[in-house]
Amino acid sequence: MKIIDKKAEAFLEKYLNNAAPTGYESNGQKLWMEYLKPYVDTFITDVYGTAVGVINPEAEYKVVIEGHSDEISWYVNYITDNGLIYVIRNGGSDHIIAPSKWVDIHTQKGIVKGVFGWPAIHTRKNGKEDTPKLENIFIDIGAKNKKEVEALGVHVGCVITYPDRFHIINKNKYVCRAIDNRAGGFMIAQVARLLSENKIKLPFGLYITNSVQEEVGLRGAEMITQTIKPNAAIVTDVCHDTTTPMINKHIEGHIEIGAGPVVSYAPAVHQLLRDCIINTAIDKKIPFQRMASSRVTGTDTDAFAYSNGGVASALISLPLRYMHTTVEMVHKSDMENVIRLIYETLQNIKSGTSFSYFD
Repeated sequence: MKIIDKKAEAFLEKYLNNAAPTGYESNGQKLWMEYLKPYVDTFITDVYGTAVGVINPEAEYKVVIEGHSDEISWYVNYITDNGLIYVIRNGGSDHIIAPSKWVDIHTQKGIVKGVFGWPAIHTRKNGKEDTPKLENIFIDIGAKNKKEVEALGVHVGCVITYPDRFHIINKNKYVCRAIDNRAGGFMIAQVARLLSENKIKLPFGLYITNSVQEEVGLRGAEMITQTIKPNAAIVTDVCHDTTTPMINKHIEGHIEIGAGPVVSYAPAVHQLLRDCIINTAIDKKIPFQRMASSRVTGTDTDAFAYSNGGVASALISLPLRYMHTTVEMVHKSDMENVIRLIYETLQNIKSGTSFSYFD
């Protein structure tokens, strides 16, 4: 069974290269829906842009597989008299990586190019130099004053993204911005493709859900779960590869790319659904890793679990290096095994399963 074929890989590249910052996900959602359309019966969308492909929409029992579609970005916050632009975060954008990066400022007149400027090394005093902070990073679009900036269509509130594009390095490592978490949308779409191509008939309704606004507090998932009212949800997001420098494994645990999907333990993760996932992995010889979270998973799992009086929810994560940078890196085999694990687990869920500890 070919998990990620050339057509799928081409879609992944197109999907990642498209900008879809939090609150502005619609163009990416349209790309995703266009790809998914042959494999689902219908779509549900909501007013903020979450998109759901549905298989067996008439079924009473409902299972969600979910990723989120938005990427971190910046907002224009202040324009100086001499035409420089200061920013605030839209999601967890990292100020440390900003200096010398190209940016795309999204305006009603189109994309305006700019750079995060930074003082040359020659002008900084040894031992006394400032480090990048939200208060001192700035964007230069080549304008001499505020009037020129505004004439280009740039104003307070314009959203700003990085233009870094998709690459494959060493044959099997995917590198791009926004793999967190358009990889999730990609992987659940591949699950739908495989179900269709292999003519698998599930005994329940399957809701392939690409949520918006996860990066600012799981907001899209909070909204769409009230619409779907699922019986169970399998969420996929990314987690940290902890084998690179400056990460404390005593705190973050041991996770590495290439070693398989990561199954989470957390209060929001339902034990019986997680057991179903792990037993499936063992039975189908799918490699996997384990991760423990303390209070919350920090993913849309939390939003689904604590909605509608409680929804049996679980989290399968994709190991990723350099999260919230423009060079996020994942292993192709991990993506394939996340897809396989969700695909096989769905076939082990019986319609009507209550996931009750008291049955």
